[in-house]
Amino acid sequence: MQHNNQLKTIIIDIAPPWLSPEELDHRMSELESLVSTYWGVTIVKRVQKKVTPDYRTFIGSGKLDEIMNIGAELGAELLIIGNIMKPAQVYNVNEHLRVAGSKIQAWDRVDLILKIFALHAVSPESQLQIELAAIKHMWPRIYGMGMELSRQGGGSKNAKWQWETNTEIMKRHLKEKERIILEKLKTYERTRALHRDNRKRNNLKTVGIVGYTNAGKSSLFNTLTKKWVLAEDKLFATLGTSVGKVWIENPSEDIAIKNGIEILLNDTIWFIRDLPPDLIAAFTSTLEDSIESDILLHVIDAGDPWCDEKITIVDDTLREIDATQPRLYVFNKIDTINTEKLGELREKYSHLNPIFLSAHTGVWIEELKEILRDKLFS
Repeated sequence: MQHNNQLKTIIIDIAPPWLSPEELDHRMSELESLVSTYWGVTIVKRVQKKVTPDYRTFIGSGKLDEIMNIGAELGAELLIIGNIMKPAQVYNVNEHLRVAGSKIQAWDRVDLILKIFALHAVSPESQLQIELAAIKHMWPRIYGMGMELSRQGGGSKNAKWQWETNTEIMKRHLKEKERIILEKLKTYERTRALHRDNRKRNNLKTVGIVGYTNAGKSSLFNTLTKKWVLAEDKLFATLGTSVGKVWIENPSEDIAIKNGIEILLNDTIWFIRDLPPDLIAAFTSTLEDSIESDILLHVIDAGDPWCDEKITIVDDTLREIDATQPRLYVFNKIDTINTEKLGELREKYSHLNPIFLSAHTGVWIEELKEILRDKLFS
């Protein structure tokens, strides 16, 4: 399948009936952004309200036939179901499409995110982490597909035995591959640990930047470090860790840091809704520097109407990876909102002691540096 902006895609979201139209639009918009990041173009959007997804195909055979007919007319190549599905369900959807003679391939939300990660994995380490994430994702699918196919073997013991044998072979293969990848990743982890120890010996303070995808995290990194990393309006535009130095002028009379101080800034992968724990676990080594940093900057898009939900998602994810250090909540992109909205945000999030700035215009960047200096060296 070619990765170009002509990859015609149908997207469908199975959502609980109680979600508001605004919430449904938000979920669909994020899914469409993920497709765009994969260089796809959405040609059809569907929302299906269900309390309980279809046991066999998640979306139901009737809806699947409807999508298949539309896809045939419009030349669709890809069907993205914006939910996390069971292994057998993904298999059943693709089988339904194949048997009907459709050329459309079906993925769920995790498949799509993994494909996006693979597109943006540049360093050898991030490529290894993608492989590991794919194995963790495939493991239950191989097992689930094997069980499903065994049952489809009907009364033939030989057919059932064959599928179980193939499943066992695949499981052993994946297990061995996982072992090799983990061994290679340990080399990177050891190197990173040595660098962290060296920084501690030299009393070099570190700050990690985290945030929901598209909050302007890389833009803030660029502004603070004067070091260029990719910052564009796409989800997961950057993958892996970028490290830069920030020089902070010091007006203090403290002789030890009289001329100023230098800190290290770590920019890591983004977080997003419904990112499975196994996927996060695969990136543990990339996230280590942020987990071990002295302070975390949690970057938030001030103009995002869903920032409340996204703050919770990032905080929950940080809790999952045991990132417990002090945190500064940085509301970025204040150049995109008016004074009234800024006042509302200040009041609503006063309990977080937030910092409001614009990485794009540089407003309040120097104030952020002063806050970091006071927090790190007080």
